[in-house]
Amino acid sequence: MKPSSEEEEEEAVRGVGPWDECFEVAVQLALRAGQIIRKALTEEKQVSTKTSAADLVTETDHRVEDLIVSELRKRFPSHSRFIAEEATASGAKCVLTHSPTWIIDPIDGTCNFVHRFPTVAVSIGFAVHQELEFGVIHHCTEERLYTGRRGRGAFCNGQRLQVSRETDLAKALVLTEIGPKRDPDTLKVFLSNMERLLHAKAHGVRVIGSSTLALCYLASGAADAYYQFGLHCWDLAAATVIIREAGGIVIDTSGGPLDLMSCRVVAAGTREMAALIAQALQTINYGRDDEK
Repeated sequence: MKPSSEEEEEEAVRGVGPWDECFEVAVQLALRAGQIIRKALTEEKQVSTKTSAADLVTETDHRVEDLIVSELRKRFPSHSRFIAEEATASGAKCVLTHSPTWIIDPIDGTCNFVHRFPTVAVSIGFAVHQELEFGVIHHCTEERLYTGRRGRGAFCNGQRLQVSRETDLAKALVLTEIGPKRDPDTLKVFLSNMERLLHAKAHGVRVIGSSTLALCYLASGAADAYYQFGLHCWDLAAATVIIREAGGIVIDTSGGPLDLMSCRVVAAGTREMAALIAQALQTINYGRDDEK
């Protein structure tokens, strides 16, 4: 019997390759993490700050990160490289090597999480030889599972994703995030960048409080472009695979190739749109993840 289109889609998600087990474990851990986050969303939280008053962390961030890393260490004892947001904030090195490397954001949208705003996600990326192999992002409150595997497509709950093919900025919906810096000079440039896009007649510029989910919306065709200064490799790793596998473009804000450690990005459904966004932006310097 010929398989149905849904079965073919599911087979494409599973695939056959050297990192199958890693991918399946990442999916299961993302789903487990989502259960923890959904339960904790409505509970009282212990909140502290990191680099700024707007850069928040909770006990649930730590709990989810500890769960993911400890389970991965058990399942894959030969894997020694983990880049995880809260461990990095505590002083762990943030370096991408040729070894198998897990890149983890336990809760993307922590400020949303603190305020019980439901746009929150867990993100797990995986790289080998500095090449991103797959990404898993779980939108915890809507129970949407976004996945992408290099060369095998991108999916949300088993349905294939396809980016927008829009090339005209005047017809675009653009997504961005503010970043943790709130000093007057940074805010001036941030607002100026938004103003430039609106002067170019973009349909709108949206901020949703989760860079990973904004990038997933781009991958699904719900938005045409995304840009940000001040995001980190754990915000970007999994989503980059998903966007590329959905047919999209992920580049540096300079217009050159993506540098995962540069704390800046432009993503779009088409190369033409990505170039238009990059050309419009003034730079906000956040340094590099591998120099902190």
